[in-house]
Amino acid sequence: MAKQFPALTERLSEFISQQHLFFVATAPAEGRVNLSPKGMDALRVISPGRILWLNVTGSGNETAAHVLENQRMTLMWCAFTGAPLILRVYGTARVIHEGDEAWENLAAQLPSLPGARQIFDLSIDLVQTSCGMAVPLMDFREDRELLKDWARKKTDAELQAYWEEKNLRSIDGLPTGMPKK
Repeated sequence: MAKQFPALTERLSEFISQQHLFFVATAPAEGRVNLSPKGMDALRVISPGRILWLNVTGSGNETAAHVLENQRMTLMWCAFTGAPLILRVYGTARVIHEGDEAWENLAAQLPSLPGARQIFDLSIDLVQTSCGMAVPLMDFREDRELLKDWARKKTDAELQAYWEEKNLRSIDGLPTGMPKK
């Protein structure tokens, strides 16, 4: 049975800190819904009502485009080990880029990762748990280092060129807010 809370509890925050994978969902007013898996140690619960996560360079930038348009975001975690649980966090987010006034303060609360391109600052308005009894049990082996390795090999200019080629617009043509240098 689903339970709802206005904010994260200590137990749910601890659950989040133990997970290796989460999903982020966003959607523009019109166009495609985006659902992306996220790994790496890139997310922090800042308070019961706030989550920060560092987004690294990828082949698209849908989340940023959607947040610029309407700010709605849902994060989801599933227990793949231990007791079954699905946790969804609903809220509104803002996107912060390097060079923005808030970047330094927020980046200091997150790990430094190669290829970092933006921070999402999520204000939580609803937390929901559900049973998760149909989620399979799976063992975690290790994080993939491929994306970090790829980004480490790029110069700042090469990353910027990649962003300009792949990350300035969503697949529906919406601007992502990536700054051009």
